Amino acid sequence: MSLFDDVEAFFAKDDWNPTPMDSDPLALVMGFAGEAARWQCYCKVREEQHQILFYSIAPSSVPEDKRAAVAEFITRANYGLIIGNLEMDFGDGEVRYKSAVDVEGAPFDPSSIRNIVYANVLTMDRYLPGLLAMLHGDLSAVDAIAKVEA
Repeated sequence: MSLFDDVEAFFAKDDWNPTPMDSDPLALVMGFAGEAARWQCYCKVREEQHQILFYSIAPSSVPEDKRAAVAEFITRANYGLIIGNLEMDFGDGEVRYKSAVDVEGAPFDPSSIRNIVYANVLTMDRYLPGLLAMLHGDLSAVDAIAKVEA
């Protein structure tokens, strides 16, 4: 079995209902419903590098006039994060949380992917209310971080 096959089997067994990504044969797309919102996730397998990347995509893009403030929010949030990081595409305003694992030299262990997946979605669910408050109001980055890290 390939690493992608192992990853696909993990998501199917864990009831994520993944579907193949049209643009990438080694990626799966799935939804997640947290307490803050629903969002799309995708998992990318890099077979040759023996790496698994998992992304949560924020349900709203950041308007151009708020990208600098959201970049400050992301920087403040990332400072204390251990597994993964928030990132923003300045071109289109997409915000995502990325976590990854390198499994080279080890047999596939479902706990290695489970750990990055659930750390990812729980972290996105924690920080999403602050991000959405900034997008739909005039909350500063400092106040938005205080809101979610209190």
